[in-house]
Amino acid sequence: MAGFECSDQLNHYGNRVDLLTETGHITNVSADYKRISEIGISTVREGIRWTHVEPKPYTYDFGTVAKMIDAARIGGIQQIWDVCHFGYPDDLSPLHPHFTDRFVGVCSAFAYFYRDYCPGETLIVTPINEVGFISWLGGDHASTTPYARGMGWDVKYALVRTYIQAIKVFKEIDPSTKIMTTEPIVNIVPALDATMEMVIQAEESHDVQYQATDMLTGKMCPELGGSNDLIDYMGFNFYYNNQWVASDFSGLPWANNDPDPRWRGLSSLFVEAYHRYGLPIVLAETSHPGEHRPNWIELITRECVKALQYGVPLKGICLYPIIDRPDWDHLHYWHHSGLWDADAENPFSRILYQPYADAISAAMKVLNIKST
Repeated sequence: MAGFECSDQLNHYGNRVDLLTETGHITNVSADYKRISEIGISTVREGIRWTHVEPKPYTYDFGTVAKMIDAARIGGIQQIWDVCHFGYPDDLSPLHPHFTDRFVGVCSAFAYFYRDYCPGETLIVTPINEVGFISWLGGDHASTTPYARGMGWDVKYALVRTYIQAIKVFKEIDPSTKIMTTEPIVNIVPALDATMEMVIQAEESHDVQYQATDMLTGKMCPELGGSNDLIDYMGFNFYYNNQWVASDFSGLPWANNDPDPRWRGLSSLFVEAYHRYGLPIVLAETSHPGEHRPNWIELITRECVKALQYGVPLKGICLYPIIDRPDWDHLHYWHHSGLWDADAENPFSRILYQPYADAISAAMKVLNIKST
């Protein structure tokens, strides 16, 4: 799978970003789909951009989404849609009294639009991307709406409450709709010289990553109405910096000659998540910036093969972003983490990073062999 960066959030400085526009994907959808198709990818993650499809409260315009669907039909591409990928309309925050009604409204409108525009096709949708991360970013780190500190739990609770109601609306309008959650999967460990108290604190910090999915599945806060049958696929996002020490937030290195014994392979984390929920799993985002992109995908491939061997029902791997993207807070800085590079001088360029392409091709061959 290929993921196109579609965030439309307010960034750390209060400026609205629109990365589908910044990367040129919104005006080059057909060409981008042709590129990924040529390397054997036929499924994508896209975003409807809530801030664009609802220009004023309860008024919707899915014209741009329709054009993207048209491009996918022509190109033979399957689309998985995010409704909210970090961006909320200017007049809303997750803590606003109207937030749930407005979000359920846009989800309902999108469900009806999709049913009418794509009759007989199954909608696969992620209502809210990375609840755990965005509730921390906006509720504890003050780097997006609602720009708060010490309110991460309140934001998370509000988002999950809204998420559950949105799922129920999607499935009521079209019971064939498939829901894919997307949450970070992390490993939080104690320091090497940790006391028993620090070990326990690290374990508790590690388990916090599951709060959103625990609520969605009814394991936690059952008053919200969550249950396992609301979710069809559990997507997890995994990057090189998803493992750190609880006490000082120092990252665990993934590529060195003297591996840290606390580093856990992705397969191990997938097994943990599968045992917790028993649902099919998707690696919904993964990538690495710079020259180590090939090394990272080689590691990910080995870990995905292990996960399959361990009995994890792994249904897909999404390279995210597939096209390079700028930083949310500093749009002049591009991460060089895609298969195709771009930069501030040439944001619409598509420069293939051949070592990464070769590694992806090899990975696809390995995974195809293992799946036959």
